[in-house]
Amino acid sequence: DVGGDVVGIPADVSSRYSLDAAAQRVLENYGRVDVLCNNAGVVVLGALADATAEDWRWVMGVNLMGAVNGVAAFLPHIRAQGGGHIVNTASTQGLSASPGLGVYTASKYAVVAYSETLRLELAPENIGVSVLCPGIVNTKILEAARNRPAELASGTSAPPSPLLEALKPAVAHGLDPARVGDLVLRGIREDAAYILTHPESRAAFSARATAIESAYDELGRS
Repeated sequence: DVGGDVVGIPADVSSRYSLDAAAQRVLENYGRVDVLCNNAGVVVLGALADATAEDWRWVMGVNLMGAVNGVAAFLPHIRAQGGGHIVNTASTQGLSASPGLGVYTASKYAVVAYSETLRLELAPENIGVSVLCPGIVNTKILEAARNRPAELASGTSAPPSPLLEALKPAVAHGLDPARVGDLVLRGIREDAAYILTHPESRAAFSARATAIESAYDELGRS
C-alpha cells in the first residue's frame, strides 16, 4: 500500500538504473532519505580456485556493487537535505577469512574497505557511515541462487554438499534478524564505524590482527 508506512519497491541492486528508479519512488512516497541500508547479499560455496567468472560477477555485482549503486543513487538526496546515515552490510567474513567461502569473503572485505573510506570522506558533510559485520543470522542466504540471473549461471557447479549441509543448521539456528535490527539502530544512533553481532567472532579477527602486527614487528627487526 503506497499510502501506508511501508512501501515495497522491487529493485535489482546490481543495476544503477534500477536503484535510481527506486530512489525516485522513495522520494515520491516519503520526501526524504534519512537512513540508507545496503543489505542485499548472495553467496557461492566452494574452493576459491574453482570459482567461475560467473560466480565472481554475480557475487560482486550484488554484494559490493549493490552497496556502491545504492550509495550512488541515494547519496545526492542525503546530501541535499544536509545529512543522514548509511549502513553497508558486510560480514564477519569481511574481517577474517575461512575456506570454502572465498568469493563471498572477497566481496565482504571489499565492502568493509569501501565503507571505511566512505566514512572518512563523508564525515565532514554530517553523513555517518557504518559497516555491519554480522555472524550467522537466520536468513535465506543459502537459497540466494533462486534469484541468480540465467546469464550468470553458465559453467557453475553445484555447491559442495558437505559445506552446504554444515551451514544449513547453523543458519537455521542463527541470530534473529530482529536482534540485528536493534543493533543496527543503536549503531546508527551512536554513529558507530563498525556494527558487530557475534562476540565469538572476535577470536578469528584477533588472530588475523596479531599476524599482521607480528609481520610489522618482523619488519622492524630486519
